[in-house]
Amino acid sequence: MPFDESSSPRRGRRPPRNVMGGPLELCSTTPLTGFFRNGCCETGPEDIGSHTVCAVMTADFLAFSKSIGNDLSTPHPEFGFDGLKPGDRWCLCAPRWQEALEHKAAPGVVMRATEEGALRYCALVDLTRHAVDLA
Repeated sequence: MPFDESSSPRRGRRPPRNVMGGPLELCSTTPLTGFFRNGCCETGPEDIGSHTVCAVMTADFLAFSKSIGNDLSTPHPEFGFDGLKPGDRWCLCAPRWQEALEHKAAPGVVMRATEEGALRYCALVDLTRHAVDLA
């Protein structure tokens, strides 16, 4: 699904591109993800974590993330966060995805919804190897 640029904080700049050079697609609105909480894994200078990898959560990744202090599965209703479960799509920090890869816990990647900035931290070949949207 194409990303609706009208919700982008990048208006007036070049539209965000995915890691394959095409238009960046929406990652998820349920749960609502993205650094800007617009469903898209786009980034900007204020996103120091580079939330650019559209990942499909797995039990292995959620357990890994919790084990290193980033519990993504526990709900926090006070922040409007229901907690993630396997199968949910979420904009991960590219360095966190790379760390999970190195620990053999990397989740699947939606390439068309992964922003090109992820390539500063992750190799295209590794992302492609974990792609869930390429035939």
